[in-house]
Amino acid sequence: MSAIGKESLGVGIIGAGFMGQTYAKTIETQVGNAHLVAVAEGSRAPELASEYGIDCEDSCAALVARDDIDVVCIATPHALHGEQGLMAAQTGKHMLIDKPMACTTAECDAILSVCKERQLRCDITYTQRQRVCNTGMKEIIDSGELGKVLHIRNMQVVADGMKTTPAWQLSKENVGVLMGHGIHNIDQLRWLTGQEVSKVFGKVRSFDAQYEVDSTSDLTLTLEDGTVCTIFCSFEVPAPGFPRTGGATEVVCEKGLIDADWYGELRVCVHDGEWEVRATQPTIDWAGQGFLDPVRLTTYASTLQQLVDGARTGDVASSTGWDGRQAVAIAEAAYESSRIGQEITL
Repeated sequence: MSAIGKESLGVGIIGAGFMGQTYAKTIETQVGNAHLVAVAEGSRAPELASEYGIDCEDSCAALVARDDIDVVCIATPHALHGEQGLMAAQTGKHMLIDKPMACTTAECDAILSVCKERQLRCDITYTQRQRVCNTGMKEIIDSGELGKVLHIRNMQVVADGMKTTPAWQLSKENVGVLMGHGIHNIDQLRWLTGQEVSKVFGKVRSFDAQYEVDSTSDLTLTLEDGTVCTIFCSFEVPAPGFPRTGGATEVVCEKGLIDADWYGELRVCVHDGEWEVRATQPTIDWAGQGFLDPVRLTTYASTLQQLVDGARTGDVASSTGWDGRQAVAIAEAAYESSRIGQEITL
């Protein structure tokens, strides 16, 4: 049944861990024209179903087969995204897939092919696009206030992050930190500039040999107009790490500079001027409210609301599935570049 024109869309969640709980709370408290229907997969699924008074299905297949579900949120380990996303598309469901969209470009293409055929939205959880400092940064770039972008340096540093990363993310089948987390950095470069990446050179590795997956990456990306951008993503820097680098973007423009702390301040300096604070990201109360703090959920609410609104109106063109596919392709190229020691042309 088409979701177009429906007053409220039924939502099913696949996965009941950190992100499954995040989606459930967000839909329940901050998303309009949508309601929770069922959850499947994961040891916490029965508990989550009981907490929200929804059904607990015994499999992903059973959940996506339900006629009362219009939208599926996929919140499972990365290696399952491709299979579950394709299953959701084949049963006619719009979907939100937690990043990365899948572990290979081929899996992404398979999902997108069915979505195109059936006119379905496939959105990706690129919530960094919703954070205050990042949206402000994009507005400044798009306005032309500082002229052309000449260079972007992008960082994501989580001090001693491998010690707190869930065990499933350290399994080779889920690829590694670059694919699982650095994907945000990769997506941001395309989003900020509106350009595709034409060339990729990467050094993807771990400082500590005990890890089977990568924990630290340096990427040099060349955009289609020749602009060079860099990414440093590491979950292995010793504590306390560097200030303002949990998520950071520095932009060199013709007429000034942008310094964006994803979780702090957006600072701008017009040529020969002083640094000024243009925006501040509200702080998440991790110690008190925890990971379900409404402030944190706001970014997920924006992402989910766009999906729900688009599904209800039939707007599939604005979905971020293609962005998800391109980021995976760039990450794959970085892994291959690191393996062979050469730049990869996309």
